Amino acid sequence: MIKKGIKVKILTGRDKKKEGEVIEIDKSNNRAKVQGINIVKKHIKTTKEKKGGIISKESFIHLSNLTIVSEKKKIKKIENKK
Repeated sequence: MIKKGIKVKILTGRDKKKEGEVIEIDKSNNRAKVQGINIVKKHIKTTKEKKGGIISKESFIHLSNLTIVSEKKKIKKIENKK
């Protein structure tokens, strides 16, 4: 199960074979935002509080295009020598 904070690998699309961490999940649409993946440019209008311009940000990607990267934990065995 893919959850927030888990490291995933992209299976299809222009970011194929890249890895990143899940930063947001949209369960109703089965989509997730992955850090540094599926970057899109968004035009922002200038307001009193914010300056406008073109910004780059992550967009959602479907969960079927993701797989969990299993990080093997290294276990150190300590042997007692007599």
